[in-house]
Amino acid sequence: MTALRAENPDYKVIGLWPNLSNAAEVKEAFDTVKSKFGSLDILVNNAGIAASDPLYTYKPEDFARIMDLNVTAVFTCSQAAARIMKEQGGGVILNTSSMVSLYGQSSGAGYPASKFAVNGLTKSLARELGRDGIRVNAVAPGVINTDMMAAVPADLLKPIVAKIPLGRIGEPEDIANAFLFLASDMASYITGAVLSVDGASMT
Repeated sequence: MTALRAENPDYKVIGLWPNLSNAAEVKEAFDTVKSKFGSLDILVNNAGIAASDPLYTYKPEDFARIMDLNVTAVFTCSQAAARIMKEQGGGVILNTSSMVSLYGQSSGAGYPASKFAVNGLTKSLARELGRDGIRVNAVAPGVINTDMMAAVPADLLKPIVAKIPLGRIGEPEDIANAFLFLASDMASYITGAVLSVDGASMT
């Protein structure tokens, strides 16, 4: 937040930290946004957690924790935002999915299951909310050059890159640009889409 303020000193920037699975806290936060800025135009549901536990040792409480943040929070935030967006005549809801929502993964079933659910919410809410001028889409990132990937040794990264036809892992800007496009008027006739940004990665 401090960096955003420094980069854009003329912009209004605020930070709010509601429990994303708590409907009352989320509503209060979104009402604050509307009060301070006059509208709530774009919601990006980006919070999420993952795990790689095999099924045989996967704890039910860990599975529930992933579903709570990755799915319930998306529902809760989308519901609160949509109520405001409907009153103001429209808006955009964007969800963070994942390439594993399309292909699954060999361990840690909770994460891909949660992202399959995000895709389902995306497509269903797009059909329901379109009549209110609210577009709903998702971005499904592939392997991205984040801090986590920077810690992967080169000998382990090489076979990963070998399965990506574009010959490289993605950059954070690749994902940001996808969200920017879907949030913009250039995507005014796109809703219910799950946009893969993965270099056609072959898992």
